[in-house]
Amino acid sequence: MADLAILSMHTSPRAQPGTGDGGGMNVYVRELTAALARSGVRCEVFTRADDPGCEAVVPVEPGFRVHHVPAGPLAPVPKEDLPGLVDEWADGVASRLGALRGEGFRAEAIHANYWLSGVAGHRLKHELDIPLVSTFHTLDRVKAEVSPEEIRSAEPARRALAEAEIVGCSDAVLASCSVEADQLVELYGAEASRIVLVPPGVDHAFFGPGDRSQARRAIGMDGTDPIVAFVGRIQPLKGLGVVVEALSRLVRANGRPGRAELVVVGGPSGPDGPAELARIEARIAELGLSDRARLVPPQPHEMLSTYLRASDVCVVPSRSESFGLVALEAGACGVPVLASAVGGLVTLVDEGRTGHLLDPHDPWEWADRLESLLADPARAERLGRAGAARASSYTWSSAATTLNRCLERITGRELVACR
Repeated sequence: MADLAILSMHTSPRAQPGTGDGGGMNVYVRELTAALARSGVRCEVFTRADDPGCEAVVPVEPGFRVHHVPAGPLAPVPKEDLPGLVDEWADGVASRLGALRGEGFRAEAIHANYWLSGVAGHRLKHELDIPLVSTFHTLDRVKAEVSPEEIRSAEPARRALAEAEIVGCSDAVLASCSVEADQLVELYGAEASRIVLVPPGVDHAFFGPGDRSQARRAIGMDGTDPIVAFVGRIQPLKGLGVVVEALSRLVRANGRPGRAELVVVGGPSGPDGPAELARIEARIAELGLSDRARLVPPQPHEMLSTYLRASDVCVVPSRSESFGLVALEAGACGVPVLASAVGGLVTLVDEGRTGHLLDPHDPWEWADRLESLLADPARAERLGRAGAARASSYTWSSAATTLNRCLERITGRELVACR
């Protein structure tokens, strides 16, 4: 594989995770693209221009550039309003790809990330007669099952139908884990033979075990009270509320667990994000937890490792996760993980060995698990060591190798036709 066009319409791989719509997908696109570029693939990434001051093309590293393609206003646009801009954006991507031919870049495949990019990629596949690889990151029909209140009235049919069309015409669909692969087959009728497992990786240069007291000094929390870390966007789907409720029960516990502090790293995301943040802040005050809960604005991705290493336990209470990268990164840092028993998290947390899988709706269960874990630091350390050992096998270079093999298999063959 030599040349790959990567579509990430709604969020740039250069955006800081935890801001706006930035999250694990940003990390995925940036790190996987970088690994592909280092393997010799020339990668041109296309995202929507949302700032009048942004440069048209930004080099990231050799073989990896980001193109800001205008569509609609040169300003942030709510994700729910972006479908109306897909055609204009796809026109711009096609024009850029045409211009790149003069620089010797001839896209041999398209890798679309998220359903909006998939709609554009589906169209460009047929216009350019090159294969389409799709990664969805989240699936509408999964979200609708676990959190129907977050689905807008017109969104379910439009997005779910678009996802089904993309699945049906993709030459390969990448799944982060076996759970997502099963969901693609069961909910979208995907052909199992076209699904390729490409687990995300960890940047082990940043995410690895380290000295907890030093990490605490680095973030300005050099005490000895246990720290419970939540790292992620603040929106109802991420389930932060259940941890706040659990903390209110935990502070009544005797000994070390009762001194626990919650550190939340991330900002509001999506149309319900600001209201969810306000609700969380009000609930913290109502429960008298203002001195036990610290809300930290989004941090550069590499800084998250410091917050994780400073913590005694990482919590991932999401109602739905296609993968759950933060659970893997916490494990890599040697931190035990308490996570919801949903989606890809069940493939990342080994029950009783690297952490525990819990009911995302039961704060009593979260409080009990937190209390037992914080009361036994030796056991928590054992879980953390096992998590670090498990996470060591997840690398971006191995993800890039798997994707390269997939691209080699589908290029040069007859394209999959729309079903």
